[in-house]
Amino acid sequence: MAPDDSTDALLDALGRSAFQIMGVLTRIGAEHDLSLTQLRVLGILRDRQPRMSDLATFLGLDKSTLSGLIARAERRGLLARGASPEDKRAVIVLITDAGRELTERLYAEARDAMAPATDRLEPHQRRQLAQLLEPVLTPPLPLAPRRLAH
Repeated sequence: MAPDDSTDALLDALGRSAFQIMGVLTRIGAEHDLSLTQLRVLGILRDRQPRMSDLATFLGLDKSTLSGLIARAERRGLLARGASPEDKRAVIVLITDAGRELTERLYAEARDAMAPATDRLEPHQRRQLAQLLEPVLTPPLPLAPRRLAH
């Protein structure tokens, strides 16, 4: 079955918004010497402590690539590795206090940079758009999000 005009319009809007957001995130990441993938990892770890293997799968990276990325972040004091409480053989990735502080600053910078676009919508429209996007977003990591003690 051929896509209708609404599918084409949706794909066009999603693509344009992705490019706009990636541009903002690339600029902010560069200002903090972080790649888009490193930004994704920090964002994921805000409320999760995934296994290295799950994080690698979610990001589409092989384990050695992810290990190098995590090692660089560890040297900067942003992330740490630990033993899983459920399986002592498994390695989990944890965000440090410094990583959490940086992530909060990055989030604020991204929010401010996107404000000219997002402020064009009324609050109820922003909530509605977020709800509409949810079903098309990538499924979450296997580890359910949880708020961690600071």
